[in-house]
Amino acid sequence: MGNVADHYTSGTLLTRLNAALVDDGADPAHPTMETLAPYDQFHGRGLEATEEIAALLEARMKLGPADRLLDVGSGIGGPARYMAHRFGCRVTGIDLTAEFCDAARHLTQLLGLEAKVDYQQGDALKMPFADGTFDGAYSMNVSMNIADKPALYREIRRVLKPGGWLMLSELAKGPGAPLDYPTPWAATASESFLATPEETKTGLEAAGFEVLELRDATDAVKAYGARSKAAMERGEKMPHRAVQLIHGVNAMEAMRNSSRGVGEARLVPVEILCRKRG
Repeated sequence: MGNVADHYTSGTLLTRLNAALVDDGADPAHPTMETLAPYDQFHGRGLEATEEIAALLEARMKLGPADRLLDVGSGIGGPARYMAHRFGCRVTGIDLTAEFCDAARHLTQLLGLEAKVDYQQGDALKMPFADGTFDGAYSMNVSMNIADKPALYREIRRVLKPGGWLMLSELAKGPGAPLDYPTPWAATASESFLATPEETKTGLEAAGFEVLELRDATDAVKAYGARSKAAMERGEKMPHRAVQLIHGVNAMEAMRNSSRGVGEARLVPVEILCRKRG
């Protein structure tokens, strides 16, 4: 798992984020949810995807202030802060990368959300939480880094309350040719662990979840990419700049490989909502 943290660690994350905010005309000492959104949503479609998932959870799971949520692979904290701000709920994030957790805590404090959101540095396969701690959990573009997916699903199920829910948003293996690397989540194929949508559904069911909804988000990802390309052609900044923030000079190649992967059915973006059985 050390290679995963190394892939995301630079040692200069906050310095580069502050410089990017200044370039945007924002004050790094007083950021807002809006000024951070292009950078702190480190997953496909960025804030747009987070907003859609939040709306789904509000409608299907009646998400509200009484809920305690777990963000598995919380990055620098954008989705956790969004959920806490939108619903008034309590959110705990866990991430393997210490630099991400440090940045997440710093930004959360600047936004005045530290009473609602906290972060733990740790392994999603061995989480430091008691059984039945959380009402629900979500994970956005994380499991591609995890080889032992059955163990991940079992561990998430363990920390959920009876009837608790899990929302996964991730990139699955498609029927097309093998993927080109680097990608935003892996420098080489040996660091990437993709499962097909069917394998993911079967694995969740075997771990004790009932799959309520499985959505292929390919069209949404392609449409978002087209809008982003059009914005750049107009001379505007890309709406989603988290990959550049995290990976610097390697970002553009990683993004091209990921985008081509979706376009050629090498990758299938999926969103899966399930509930803990028993």
